[in-house]
Amino acid sequence: MKKSTADHHVVVPFASDAPPPALLRIGPPEVLERWRTADRLPHAPRLVAVPDGDGGDWTAAALATARPHTSYLKIVDAVGDVPAAVGAVVAHARRQGLAQVKWEGWTASPEAAAAAGFTPLRPARAEAEDAAGPGTGYVRWLGGEPVAEPPYYRQSTHFTCGAVTALVAQAHAGALSPQALDRERELTLWRDATNFPACEPVGLGVAVRRAWPASPVTVHLDTDRPVLLDHYPRDEQEWRALLQRASRTDAERTGVPIDPRPLPLARIRTAIGRRDQVLLLISLAAMQGFDVPHWVLCHGAVPGAVVIEDPWTHAATGDTWVDAHLLPVPDASLDTMATLAPDGFRGAVTIGGPEGAVRPHPAPAPG
Repeated sequence: MKKSTADHHVVVPFASDAPPPALLRIGPPEVLERWRTADRLPHAPRLVAVPDGDGGDWTAAALATARPHTSYLKIVDAVGDVPAAVGAVVAHARRQGLAQVKWEGWTASPEAAAAAGFTPLRPARAEAEDAAGPGTGYVRWLGGEPVAEPPYYRQSTHFTCGAVTALVAQAHAGALSPQALDRERELTLWRDATNFPACEPVGLGVAVRRAWPASPVTVHLDTDRPVLLDHYPRDEQEWRALLQRASRTDAERTGVPIDPRPLPLARIRTAIGRRDQVLLLISLAAMQGFDVPHWVLCHGAVPGAVVIEDPWTHAATGDTWVDAHLLPVPDASLDTMATLAPDGFRGAVTIGGPEGAVRPHPAPAPG
């Protein structure tokens, strides 16, 4: 049987300072310039190319990147024979057992994306000034059922990730209109949850219960000591620890249970299966290269990976909302990310669906 063009492809690292001559012959200058404007090295940039008949030239190529320790590939652009380039990336992703392929909408048309089996992503509701990304994006799931899509909202500060994950979770659950995701609500919820400036698990859980009394909330924290304080001087730790003790008192008074058991990935999957949502505290060391505590929303699951919303993107590496939205992370990788230094504690907040809310179902996969 004759191999398809997608099966017959090559994969080579992309070096922005030395693009292959075969790429220069088919890549528009403005597209190649965009590829060079970011330091994409942390995302393992690679060219997935389709050689011509004699192998001396390329008829198509795509720049593919991905955050480390995740289960997707992102097409930044495809040049030359675009359907062949996209098909080659999909074939390459399948060969690696990845959960999905995304496609940034810099040059991709809705018609080309649909013809290649991709569905449009809901555009980001807010983008920070330093988070330049495409206005559109597309996704193609490679295994399992498609995951229902929350709205994507990028945090507008470096410290409001906990508040944003809670707001997005409630918008996804039907307790908040997606149109209500804005900076005023982001900062208002953060102000109620913050331990200055971070949101620790108990304070975040209490703030969610106060904002949405009809939503069942459970805090998961497997230590009784104050958390997220080790990088502060001792006098700075003391008053923040006092506030965390006050949050525990508030939790008891408002009926927010604190589960002291570690929250393994199996229980996160169980929570997702019953349509709960999990605000999970992780370290960004594996995905972004710096060991900073960070809140993400776990809201879906596919074979081998949990699907998260990450409210932060790193524009300097070419990371955009298309990376952070509907982001599949392998179970083992997420398990490692969720174990925080220095003593390996784990923190999360689970939110059940409020009474009367209607949560969207996944769209059918394209044929």
